[in-house]
Amino acid sequence: MRRALRAEWTKWRTVPSTALAPWLAVALTLAASAVVAATAEPGTTVCPTAETCDTVRLTLSGVQLGQVPVVVAAALTVTGEYGTGLIGPTLTAVPRRLRVLTTKAVTVTAVALAAGLLSVAGCLIIARALLPGSGLPVPPADATTWRAALATVLYLALITLVSLGIGALLRNIAAAVTTVLGLLFLLPILARLLPNGHLLEKYAPTTAGLALQTTKNLEAQLISPSTGLTVLTAYAAAATTLGALRFHTHDP
Repeated sequence: MRRALRAEWTKWRTVPSTALAPWLAVALTLAASAVVAATAEPGTTVCPTAETCDTVRLTLSGVQLGQVPVVVAAALTVTGEYGTGLIGPTLTAVPRRLRVLTTKAVTVTAVALAAGLLSVAGCLIIARALLPGSGLPVPPADATTWRAALATVLYLALITLVSLGIGALLRNIAAAVTTVLGLLFLLPILARLLPNGHLLEKYAPTTAGLALQTTKNLEAQLISPSTGLTVLTAYAAAATTLGALRFHTHDP
């Protein structure tokens, strides 16, 4: 297992498209959060008043953009080898298919956690620098803030596993990325357009992610943070299970 992990990590850091993904994720997250923090002000829909504004959720909002590079890279981890034909040599070197997929899952999860920790730490630093200038309080250094911050890191790891599982299931980079980005960005929009689409919106991955970041007015949210974590875990479990079944039972 250790040799397989070392080989997978070598592939990840030597392929430019995956090696750059976590750094791009951090950069996009920090840039988006900086823009939001610099332009936010009391009296808007997002922040009706300085007292009721959820500055923690506001601070961490850049992850919604920053997640894109890592979910694309996670899908590419599997689909890229099918596209180039390298999956054959990989399975020759490590004949146990589930071990191959497990090493990929461990690698992408570790990368996502590292990128998430850097992103969240940077977002909190940016918030302390920019929010006071907008007339908003900085996120307090309390248990609620830490819960939202760590949950955001976990969100990034879980959504990366969803992408990996879909990549293993579909084996095509375009199809996998389209499916994952559709789940993240298109599904909530479509849910609002459909009759009785509130349940679809309620249990969309993005809704779950936003719930994890929420620290104020929890009763006004579609789902609670704990339910959001359950929903995301279910998505990750379902995607990786289906991906593992196809990866294990079908020829390359």
